[in-house]
Amino acid sequence: MELVYSTQNSDFDPEKRYRNPAHFDRPEAGVTHAVVIGDWPKVVDAYEALGVEVSVTKPLISEPVDLGGAAVIASLQQDNATLRAERDGILRLIEAAEGQSGLEHPGAGELPIRLFGSLKAIHEGFEALTGERDNLAGEVESLRAEVARLKAAAEPVDNAEKIAGLKAQLDAAKVPYRANASVESLEKAVADLQQA
Repeated sequence: MELVYSTQNSDFDPEKRYRNPAHFDRPEAGVTHAVVIGDWPKVVDAYEALGVEVSVTKPLISEPVDLGGAAVIASLQQDNATLRAERDGILRLIEAAEGQSGLEHPGAGELPIRLFGSLKAIHEGFEALTGERDNLAGEVESLRAEVARLKAAAEPVDNAEKIAGLKAQLDAAKVPYRANASVESLEKAVADLQQA
């Protein structure tokens, strides 16, 4: 049986059996001829030690051809750097939101800049609400002081003297009344007395 050792990824001959020499660990049994494409001395030596005929050929492409791999790698490295910068900007904004540092513009990255704008708007909203709260608290204190002043000014004159005077008038007219009658009910009874 002929066995071909090659690193190719396509253009396989359906009549032949292939193995990747990068994964070689020992010769396979039943091989009468080994074809090794490329420089794989471990494969060659192992089969020759068993007395198997080995043919070595150079790959069709002797030097690796860069099919844009360097450009792809450079692009991926740039993307990676951009993503790291965005991640770092977002982490700084999270720390600022958690109160560990001041809120500062991240400088770069679409997501961090958008997040900064949102956090800044929220921060400004809280600042405005805090200012309004403080103003309202000051107004409430002023209103409380005004209410206390008005209550003090509206304190009734000594009701005991007034009640005693009304009761004396009702007693003189021999009009009955309750002992705990309010000022208003006593005033009404005196008013009724004067109308009669």
